[in-house]
Amino acid sequence: MAHHPASQALKRITVLDLTRVRSGPTAVRQLADWGANVIKVEMPERLEPDGALGALRHTGDFQNLQRNKRSMTLDLKSPGGLDVLKRMAARADVVVENFRPEVKHRLGVDYEALSALNPRLIYASISGFGQDGPYGDRPGFDQIAQGIGGLMSITGLPGQGPVRVGIPVADLCAGLFCALGILVAIIEREDSGKGQWIKTSLLEAQVFMLDFQAARWLVDHEVPGQAGNNHPTSTPTAVFATSDGHINLGVAGERIWKRFCAAFDADDLLANPDYATNAGRLKRRDALNAEIERRFKAHDTKTWIERLTAAGVPCGEINSIDQVFADPQVKHLGIAQAVDSPKLGRIDLVRQPMTLSRTPSALETPPPERGEHSDEVLGEFGYTAEEITDLRRRNVI
Repeated sequence: MAHHPASQALKRITVLDLTRVRSGPTAVRQLADWGANVIKVEMPERLEPDGALGALRHTGDFQNLQRNKRSMTLDLKSPGGLDVLKRMAARADVVVENFRPEVKHRLGVDYEALSALNPRLIYASISGFGQDGPYGDRPGFDQIAQGIGGLMSITGLPGQGPVRVGIPVADLCAGLFCALGILVAIIEREDSGKGQWIKTSLLEAQVFMLDFQAARWLVDHEVPGQAGNNHPTSTPTAVFATSDGHINLGVAGERIWKRFCAAFDADDLLANPDYATNAGRLKRRDALNAEIERRFKAHDTKTWIERLTAAGVPCGEINSIDQVFADPQVKHLGIAQAVDSPKLGRIDLVRQPMTLSRTPSALETPPPERGEHSDEVLGEFGYTAEEITDLRRRNVI
């Protein structure tokens, strides 16, 4: 199968994907979903029978990460494999890798080596903690970055002890920032004609995503702690029990506080001088939350959402994952889209969370089988049938 772009936006960009596990594939998925010609370079099955670090191919996780790509196998530890990669890199636009920092140099596929062959090459690296420094050689893992990057210290109930977030947020954000860097470099190359090396890490991405919590320390010298379901600086923004479940409430600022009290039939709370300002409400948050929850329990979640929404007060259900995809607004947005997999049949995956009016993204092709497109891709890079046969004979592919 020749390249079938998932969008027209990046169809002229060819990407060599050397990544594995999650952060790297997340970055490359962004490019593939917007139409880039992504060639996933994998180790031959004889060298890595279970997939990269045990990433099983026919799981939902793998399928969601690897759509819209083609796959070829290549033994990068062999001289012949390195020769093939260099020949491909000489014509590619982008190379993406997330090896431990020293591995690419040991293999001979580092930025200096490949950019010497192709000065326009954009080379992107994701590491655990950076390409150098005290932690440069440490293996990276999402939960470790969550801990070192401070996220686990502000997640969970007060006094509970550190809690990881329920998604690999450091991995995912590092991948997204990597993709953003690649796109910036592609635009800059139009002026300079030169490629460059993009470097990010799980740790950098995690610290960046601390956002206002980081600013509380850097600017105000306040060390944030765990706040559970309470917003750290605004109240009443929290989770409350209703007669049949729970509701998320988001009251920020005095105007919404007044709307909430009116819709909640809580004139007494509005008139209480202890709750007249956000600072006062924060100081007495436990007592205020207890009083609000007592009143929430008088009706079911649906009733409260209808009433509060009509008054312009942010609120919402708390859905389990199956309920998310049954939610009428999620269904309306169509974020779950179907693709036909030769191995799994028709499956639903999560599409890109933004739409472009002229060059939309689609789930054009299912995730490839390992090495499914080796011959085809090599042919596109100028290899003859005889050369490809020789590469197979030498176990290069």
